[in-house]
Amino acid sequence: MMINVKQVVQVRLLPTPEQASALGDTLRACNAAASWLSERMHTDQAFRKFDVQKRLYTELRERFGLAAQPAIRVIGKTVDAYTTLRAGLKAGNYGPPGSDRRRKVEDTPIRFRPQAGQPFDARCLSWQLGDTGRDGTVSIWTVAGRLRAVRIVGNPGHLALLRSRPAIGETDLLHRDGVWLLHAVVDSPEAARQEPANGFLGVDLGIVNIATTSDSDRFCGSRLNRYRERQNRIRKRLQAKTSSARRLLKKRRRKEARFAADVNHRISKNIVAEAERTGRGIAVEELTGIRARVRLRKPQRATLHSWAFAQLGQFLTYKAQQAGVAVVQVDPAYTSQTCHACGHVDKRNRRSQAVFQCGRCDFVGHVDHNAAHNIAARGVVCWGEVMRPDAAPILAAS
Repeated sequence: MMINVKQVVQVRLLPTPEQASALGDTLRACNAAASWLSERMHTDQAFRKFDVQKRLYTELRERFGLAAQPAIRVIGKTVDAYTTLRAGLKAGNYGPPGSDRRRKVEDTPIRFRPQAGQPFDARCLSWQLGDTGRDGTVSIWTVAGRLRAVRIVGNPGHLALLRSRPAIGETDLLHRDGVWLLHAVVDSPEAARQEPANGFLGVDLGIVNIATTSDSDRFCGSRLNRYRERQNRIRKRLQAKTSSARRLLKKRRRKEARFAADVNHRISKNIVAEAERTGRGIAVEELTGIRARVRLRKPQRATLHSWAFAQLGQFLTYKAQQAGVAVVQVDPAYTSQTCHACGHVDKRNRRSQAVFQCGRCDFVGHVDHNAAHNIAARGVVCWGEVMRPDAAPILAAS
């Protein structure tokens, strides 16, 4: 079975001062147009792209001086923002119906920052990458006209991936911390998904141990937690200081996110490599809604809400797809209370945060390792139901 994997490639723009001024004006114009369009959509309660384009396309172009295709991209960006918002409201991310927070979100149109990213397609942006090297140029539309031969630099492997693609998808223009960036979406090389002939590698996710596998490999989260605590102390100290200290704080705001992303990249890479080497799939627990489900003491809440559960799952998924490794998500209910040796379920089996001792067969082990074994077993069952639906149990008619 062949699969396509979407991958985002980042390259850096090196514009001249005149080119940078034109790019800045373009971002401000596009985001002002998006904010105006958002207010009109919110007032008219029209959120379908076809309806918005039919009603407001001409006025949008005339009011903000946008070319045809950039205007379409502004409409698409605004419609996508409302689609994401409605999905969040439906999932309850902004509180229950009637709550003050939810009402405020529903009654306020979406606003776009003047320097927010703007998507471009092949009609607005073209690439000239040459045959080799780590640089090249792009041609990009701006409100001041088409800019040609704008220099770019990037990772040689990323640029090689761009050269190998016959078509490059949507590309976002961003201005972050004084640096101009392009985020291009490409189809990474396809991989044939291998049948997990040797079962599944179970992965239990947590905070104390970020990930624990059924092979007893534990990726401890203490280093990341210590780093976050240190960053929090620095933030508190700088926030009480002068304006120059607050400027330093602004420069540091993405440092913690980059550190956590690097940790998640290394963990997911190791897990996928082990599953690929042993001919197994990966079974991971479904953690959707964990923040609303879990009840913790107040000192633990910051740790829970700052840990990138979804990011690690996304990294595992796309790296596994690139390697052709099957990934399934299973129900995590009672995995830490069930003995993988005899199947006995009892909350008293979990004697402490780390110790598991079965009350029936006296099996003793680490809680996360035991849970990973249960997740691996559920992965086999889940894979069988997905690949062999004819073998799933059939309910008798009443």
